[in-house]
Amino acid sequence: MAKEVIKKIKLQVPGGKATPAPPVGPALGQHGVNIGQFVSQFNERTKNSPGVILPVEISVFRDKSFDFIIKSPPASVLIKQAAGIAKGSSNPDREIAGKITKQQVSEIAQKKIKDLNTSILKNAEKTIAGTARSVGVDIVE
Repeated sequence: MAKEVIKKIKLQVPGGKATPAPPVGPALGQHGVNIGQFVSQFNERTKNSPGVILPVEISVFRDKSFDFIIKSPPASVLIKQAAGIAKGSSNPDREIAGKITKQQVSEIAQKKIKDLNTSILKNAEKTIAGTARSVGVDIVE
């Protein structure tokens, strides 16, 4: 029989660099989860993407055991990497922080499509393009 999930916790943690410090420790500790075990398992599974912010969804079961799913990095992080910038524009309507090509938008959409609310690549590309505009990144040919 399947274990009963008592809580779902969503965090964003740098790949390969999880520590018991906030936000991981307090979020898991209040539900009785073994923090050290989570940290070591997470770091092992994400050692190939060091420092990249990765969303993780942790299911905590009644017996205090847990399971977690690692999702693809946020679209804004992938866009900033593609544009080669550290942070987005503080005023995206007036200031352009960087530029990416339509090809890069398509590549990001292909990486993110499993985590988006569409299975159609064209719609995923539109979602990524909207995120790029909100970060202050221009899309060029």
